[in-house]
Amino acid sequence: MRFANLQFSYLFFIVIFAILLFIWENFRRKKLLERFADKNLVPLLVVSLDRRKRIIKRILILLCFLFLVLTIMRPQWGFKWHSIKRIGLDIIFAVDVSKSMLAEDIKPNRLQRTKLALSELVKKLKGERIGIVAFAGEAFLQCPLTIDYGGFLLTLNALDINTIPKDGTSISKAIAKAIESLRAGTKQSKVIILISDGEDHQGDYIKVAELAKREGIKIFCIGVGTPEGEFIPFGEDGRKVFLKDKQGAVVKTRLNELILQNIALTTEGAYIRATNNEFGLELIYREKIHKLAKRELESRMFKQYEEHFQIPLALAFLFLTLECFVKERRRD
Repeated sequence: MRFANLQFSYLFFIVIFAILLFIWENFRRKKLLERFADKNLVPLLVVSLDRRKRIIKRILILLCFLFLVLTIMRPQWGFKWHSIKRIGLDIIFAVDVSKSMLAEDIKPNRLQRTKLALSELVKKLKGERIGIVAFAGEAFLQCPLTIDYGGFLLTLNALDINTIPKDGTSISKAIAKAIESLRAGTKQSKVIILISDGEDHQGDYIKVAELAKREGIKIFCIGVGTPEGEFIPFGEDGRKVFLKDKQGAVVKTRLNELILQNIALTTEGAYIRATNNEFGLELIYREKIHKLAKRELESRMFKQYEEHFQIPLALAFLFLTLECFVKERRRD
């Protein structure tokens, strides 16, 4: 036998307290009677009361308390084996953390808006394994595939432009690292969501996108920014200044939709441009990703114990009922 709510065992102290209370009450009652009348007259004053039945009533109340505590603790014995299966998708979020993601054409800025949108999406996921690849001039797996959404969010919140030490933007390396992280398993139910402003300074992104297609991986792209572009604010000695190139000219970053569209088209995915009102992550997940074939990600057996709290509950009710029928006064 086991108890599902063993933490409520402290309630037995209530039973112990009730026992002490009844002992004190009996002692107190006796003292008060002795103060009221002569000790030899006390038996004559309480002749109509049945001391034995009073004790029985107290015992029945204590037994009622005792079995109520056992009911709350949920006694269980006997069990059956059950199989539980978890199905879902494997999703890698490839997040651009280059300096251009500090641009504020998407409020509060491109990177912060990305993190907020991802946090909201994660709250709606059920069963999917998710991970993060952060990229700039290089790409690193920041969070391996996991169903620990709390751990995922901790990793997500830690992302900033210093996560990847190498400057630049390499979308091809981001996709390659995401493919590497998704290789285990079947050729179904694997997705990359690429979130970037599309500024690619190195690598052959189409070649890597074709590799993703051969691996059975669809890439969905979110374009963050505006085609008109925006300057890149950069803190310097507490002052807000704008990033400049080697020639001293202020750098303006623009959304390159063509690159992201080509990647999505190559892998039969989808592309959407993020705006201040609609980032697009939830839309892509709801309309595209959620409808993809899902696979079994985990199967395990677990014991389901049989509940028997009904027995002590019935006994508690029985003792309470009996207590109502026991009368302390003697019959004439």
